[in-house]
Amino acid sequence: MKDLLIINPVYKELIWGGKKLRTFFGFDIPSDKTGECWAISGHKNGDCTILNGIYQGKTLSSVFFSNRNLFNNSSSLDFPLLIKIIDSNKETSVQVHPNDSLAIKSNDLGKTECWYILDAAIDSYIIFGHNALSKSQFEMMINENRWNDLLIKKRVKKGDFIYVPAGTLHAMGAGILVLETQTSSNITYRLYDYDRVDENGLKRTLHLNDAIEACIIPHKEPILDNLVENYQNATIKTFISNNFFTVRKIDISGDFNLAVDTYLLVTILEGTGKILNYSLKKGMSFIIPSTFDNILISGNLTLMISSV
Repeated sequence: MKDLLIINPVYKELIWGGKKLRTFFGFDIPSDKTGECWAISGHKNGDCTILNGIYQGKTLSSVFFSNRNLFNNSSSLDFPLLIKIIDSNKETSVQVHPNDSLAIKSNDLGKTECWYILDAAIDSYIIFGHNALSKSQFEMMINENRWNDLLIKKRVKKGDFIYVPAGTLHAMGAGILVLETQTSSNITYRLYDYDRVDENGLKRTLHLNDAIEACIIPHKEPILDNLVENYQNATIKTFISNNFFTVRKIDISGDFNLAVDTYLLVTILEGTGKILNYSLKKGMSFIIPSTFDNILISGNLTLMISSV
């Protein structure tokens, strides 16, 4: 019998985390410093479990490895995507992720990601890119602590979408809630962390040499697809579609028959509805296996759907 894979998330406490995952989504977070909900993950550092059906209690990675037919017969060694909901109550570190060729030395995959801004405080900003024109200038500005001159700040608001290819210097400012789609990697090189300390008075580790090596210099602005398709009872916006992932937002009002051409990773952003015999609500995440050809979704709701 065809069924969804409903996902039980994993939570991560972080120095910059807050409580918005509870207040915005109603999640049962471990503390008021919860920075990340790994909503759909098969990564070893946060392997989600299945909540329903014949795979109930099994990890997503184990289901992926043993039931490839559910995942378009993927030959990937690891579950390829990771969906997070991130509460940057305070600024995250200024960081960069390596591409595949650099990450391999750490026995990991490169990390390309994208953000959909779910909520943002007034005057919220991200750091996205830098002003250095050469590696030598980049290193000089770091050594001279000229962070205001080096870093590019951009205002963000609810509904913005940001594509962050591997090698892009970036950070989230305070007061931002994000849904992140990324390749399944947990490798981050911190360049700057505002000289802050944890509860033990210790600064977090920086990775200056690795970050400098990984960073794209000069900065390049990525191009988005931003393709909008209108259907009866639904509007689909494709933000980005490339070799790493396809990310779409679907607004549904009524009954909509969604075509399934591969397995789909779904998170409910707003509203309520129904799929199969399941009630849908804000914050719920699940996978529609590739064994479906199409599936009926009913209600008034907004979905974020990612696929490879």
